[in-house]
Parts: sequence; structure tokens; C-alpha cells
Amino acid sequence: MQRFKHISFVVLLLVLTSCNVGPQAIDYGKDGCHFCKMTIVDKVHAAEIVTNKGKIYKFDASECMINFMEDFDAAEVKSYLTNVYTEPEILVDATQATFLISKNVPSPMGAFLTAFKTKEDAQNVQEEKGGTLYTWNELLVHFKEN
Repeated sequence: MQRFKHISFVVLLLVLTSCNVGPQAIDYGKDGCHFCKMTIVDKVHAAEIVTNKGKIYKFDASECMINFMEDFDAAEVKSYLTNVYTEPEILVDATQATFLISKNVPSPMGAFLTAFKTKEDAQNVQEEKGGTLYTWNELLVHFKEN
């Protein structure tokens, strides 16, 4: 009976933890981009979508995530995440990030798009490298128009 209780507890724990909906670390050099199918190696420009059901979509660049969204139901998305320039490998909420498009900061897919955790970080790089700053919503409009 004691063994049954122990096994039941372990099974319950597995069920509860498997229902956790959240981001997943990107395995650089192994994970592939869900949009362009390239292997994700750039630790500054990668991105991720987490759905309400816990499905994870990984991308080698924010521009791939934005392009993927064209054929995806946004109502299914729990979070949009992106790596940031100043802290490689760290995923932050893309909807709260500031983005820079600068020909002097290349990105994997050639859109020259880079995310920053704060507007101040983005402005500092913009002063040095040039380019245009965008909020998440401004960026989505920019990609629809171009």
C-alpha cells in the first residue's frame, strides 16, 4: 500500500508539472526555426512563441517569428519572446521590448532587426549604429507594409 501511495504521488507530480505553460530554453545549434527551418545558432536574435496550450515554436530571428504569425491565430498565443542584444540567450517579452532596425547590426535573416529589453539600451546602440526604433506594435505594422 505504501508503494502504491508513492507511485501515485509521483504520477500526480508528473501530471501537474507537464501542464505548465511557459517558455522553453532554446538549444542553440540543435533546435530548428519553425519558419525558415534553419538551425538556431544566434544567441542574440532568436525568438519563441508559447501557445495557451503550451506548444513552443522557436525561431532563429524575430523576423521569422513575425512572418510565421501571418498564418497563425494570435488568439492561441500566450507569449511572444525574443532574445535581446545586451543579454544574449535571455528571452524577454517581445511585446514589451524595443526593436532597432539598423544596417549596422545584422540579423540571421537579413532584416537587420534586433530586440532590446529597454528603450534606453536600444537608444544607446542606435546612437552608435544608426537605424530606426520600433515598439512591438509599430514593428508589426512595419512588416505588414514592407
